[in-house]
Amino acid sequence: MIQAVFMPNNSPVVFSSSPVADHPLLQPLNIGGLTIENRLMVAPMAGVTDNPFRRLCKSFGAGHAVSEMIIADTALYARKKSLYRANFDNEIAPISAQIAGAEPDKLAEAARYQIDNGAQIIDINMGCPAKKVCRRLAGSALLQDEDLVARLLDAAVNSVNAPVTLKTRLGFENGRENILRVAKRAEQAGIAAIAIHGRTREDMYTGEARYELIREVKESISIPVIANGDIDSAQKAQRVYELTGCDAVMIGRAAQGQPWIFRDIGHFLRTGESLDAPSVSEIKDIVLAHLQELYDFYGEYSGCRIARKHIAWYTTGIRNSNAFRQAMYGEESTAGQFRVVEAFLHEHE
Repeated sequence: MIQAVFMPNNSPVVFSSSPVADHPLLQPLNIGGLTIENRLMVAPMAGVTDNPFRRLCKSFGAGHAVSEMIIADTALYARKKSLYRANFDNEIAPISAQIAGAEPDKLAEAARYQIDNGAQIIDINMGCPAKKVCRRLAGSALLQDEDLVARLLDAAVNSVNAPVTLKTRLGFENGRENILRVAKRAEQAGIAAIAIHGRTREDMYTGEARYELIREVKESISIPVIANGDIDSAQKAQRVYELTGCDAVMIGRAAQGQPWIFRDIGHFLRTGESLDAPSVSEIKDIVLAHLQELYDFYGEYSGCRIARKHIAWYTTGIRNSNAFRQAMYGEESTAGQFRVVEAFLHEHE
């Protein structure tokens, strides 16, 4: 029986009552003097990895989760969306806040702000491929200017007495992959760990992630290397570990609508056996608990609207789910939305 349990701050994650095998991905990981419970991580995703979702994934066995991207601009700090993104209440430590920007002084200021706000790790975004981010020469657009990358890394690391990590891609364009140089410069700057999505910005999310360059990075630097991209099953997590020799794996889109993927991976790495997919009854319990967390966190108006994408992901593949989603989108209140979701899932138990 899979259960969603939102763990209080600093509570240990328990995978099962059986002894934990010594698979490397299930062992603790040290990042800048802080201990990560295990090496299964939640990738930062704008509009997805908010406080409730991070805690939910951790309750299913994720050892670490990075916040949504927060733009390094003091003029935006007080905006409602930024306040939600930087809310770490009741979260399992260590807490990691991701920041993005193209100006070293602003990035340094944002790093200090988030440490004062409760973050224990600062993560720098140099991987986001979104046009609105790249237009500001932030995210993966930074990979076009290695001198600026170096100045940003130095500024962030020197601004806080806390570990700073980096999330990036193979490069900006295919044929001009510069991840080896960027990774070595990151290590020189004092970056505590680097997460690499196995695509360029040009690739966006098309094609297949390439892992050979991640292996080359792992072989060329001594800081932890985290592999990201297309890890959508327990078997794929094991395969990516074997292909890259990485220190940890990071799961993003595959956790949308199935946060139990971390439990599945942990079980497979311990036993070599795959868990059955959760029943609709089990999914119902998870969804309803997640919805209540979203409503409590965001309130009536935003909670109802933010929940819609999660409901759509959870119900994908269930019979008549397309028609259900169209009806669900029309619900304007949290109470109404909760009722129709509960009734639909109950009907399919």
